[in-house]
Amino acid sequence: MDEFLKDYDFLLPESQIAKYPAENRDESRLLVLDRKKDTITEHSRFNEIADYLREGDVLVYNETKVSKRRVYLSTKSGRIHESVFLEKRDSDAKEWICILKNRRKLKLGDILFPEGHEEVSFSYHGDSEDLSILVSEKPVSDSDFSVWGNIPIPPYLKRKAEKSDEERYQTIFATNPGSVAAPTAGLHFSEKLRHMLEAKGIIFVPIILQIGYGTFQPLQEDQLRNKKLHKESFELSADSAKILNQARVEKRRVISIGTTTLRVLESVFDSKSQIYKAQKGETDIFLSPGDKIHSIQGLVTNFHLPKSSLLLLVNCFGGSNLVMRSYYHALERNFRFYSYGDAMFLF
Repeated sequence: MDEFLKDYDFLLPESQIAKYPAENRDESRLLVLDRKKDTITEHSRFNEIADYLREGDVLVYNETKVSKRRVYLSTKSGRIHESVFLEKRDSDAKEWICILKNRRKLKLGDILFPEGHEEVSFSYHGDSEDLSILVSEKPVSDSDFSVWGNIPIPPYLKRKAEKSDEERYQTIFATNPGSVAAPTAGLHFSEKLRHMLEAKGIIFVPIILQIGYGTFQPLQEDQLRNKKLHKESFELSADSAKILNQARVEKRRVISIGTTTLRVLESVFDSKSQIYKAQKGETDIFLSPGDKIHSIQGLVTNFHLPKSSLLLLVNCFGGSNLVMRSYYHALERNFRFYSYGDAMFLF
């Protein structure tokens, strides 16, 4: 595993991890990678992507919304346990699988309260592998999390979420709650840029992928060996599939806004029939250099963590030589990395 991943490793100075977003959504920096010409072009503002898009292009975005699933839980003695509620285990939404810090200090049955909300309680029901199980007396919904939860910004930001993150760690497309991480390529699109592109004849099409915390987790050897990642729920509607299939017939480009969107498109695209199939389901698809991507002709993405599944996916589409050259270019030119950082467009 280490031998394979060494080509996708790099040293990133702490100063190039973007702790906060650009002042305006569409004014982060942009690298454009032309796969046919094997070229890298640098732009000072993301909105210059308009120069590379043409009438009839279909931009596919993930309309998931980040739920306020990071909760600071308190014991009766006042000890704080930071948690992230990942997913419910039952249809009643009383049992939850969580990331729970300092769990070794807990005993089975210990009671935890969201900080400042003692009217709500959870009992600790032990662990399942690296995760914990918390059970509430009452069902818990996203409206509850919105009262006593926090936006789960990525751990590498090394800070607590602030009020501004409630807006800026959501895309302008966010309508469907349930993710614990943002589809960060979409963060670069402003309403102004979207309207400008639509006026140019570019078509925007939604899909849904509920992003789990596994997107931040290091690759495991069994994932690399079995070519399977963590499972995430997705949906491609009949309306979206119709637009995508029409674009395919007319040989217009399908461009994925982000790697989460690309995971869905590759999961629903039948390479034999050349058709996108409308469906709901779960995907654990894992694509890395050597695999072929059939569902898109372009990709908008951020600069990802070294040796991560997302970086491997981008290399799979763009070609390792070109993509890794672009990363070293970005490092040398002081581009900003990760969720709040700068962007690239590959076509």
